[in-house]
Amino acid sequence: MILLKEKPDSVGAIASTLCLIHCIATPVLFMVQSCALDGCQADAVPTWWGFIDYVFLVIAFFSIYRSTKTTTLYWIKPAFWLSFLMLLFVILNEKNTWFYLNENYIYVPALSLIALHLYNRKYCTCNQVKCCAYEG
Repeated sequence: MILLKEKPDSVGAIASTLCLIHCIATPVLFMVQSCALDGCQADAVPTWWGFIDYVFLVIAFFSIYRSTKTTTLYWIKPAFWLSFLMLLFVILNEKNTWFYLNENYIYVPALSLIALHLYNRKYCTCNQVKCCAYEG
């Protein structure tokens, strides 16, 4: 938790990258495994693997919350939250199947969160107690 308070953009970028790797690896790993064992069943993903999505959402939420407290650019705050809401929506839609979305849509918010955290880490963080977050 201390690392999250001190370096939220680093934690967020790492978590978003791991989330992206998780999203890329899931279809490949479980298709290979299920084809080898059961003859290519699509719903062979274990529950614990799907639970990791929610872990990434929690880490992303707190990283974004903390990053938006110390950013110096006004526009990056809504960009962070919009990307998070897109990620949340895509993951919840995938779990509940409200309507069909191509699986590749998960990459847009994941990549945007990585880019935003890296950009914010490099250019937009103020480390003062009274932050200049409202200056534009």
